[in-house]
Amino acid sequence: MKAYSLDLRRRIIDRIQENEESQPEIAEHFSVSLSFIEKLWRRFRSTGKCEAQPHGGGRVRLLKNDEKLIRAAIAAQPDLTLAELVSKVAGETNKAQVSRETMSAELQRLSLPRKKR
Repeated sequence: MKAYSLDLRRRIIDRIQENEESQPEIAEHFSVSLSFIEKLWRRFRSTGKCEAQPHGGGRVRLLKNDEKLIRAAIAAQPDLTLAELVSKVAGETNKAQVSRETMSAELQRLSLPRKKR
């Protein structure tokens, strides 16, 4: 979901500071949730800013540095099962926490086939 614009945030803050409408009325007027109004107002009172906070990022890929190893293992033995591939990569990289689901997602990311013949 995209962040609300800075212009909208400033108009909401201005409306709250005018103190003529309640927060639920302001939320309805601007078609935003009451919780957004409350959080925005709390942040503005404590920091004086109403800008959107930066995105926190996402999950770190466990196998992002092992692409060459995975491709080499698939090239050498194309009919490896996910469990075999996981154990092979874990044995060579000391990554015991890699699951079959993680390996499956990595194979999809690398556009490598998962279906065995």
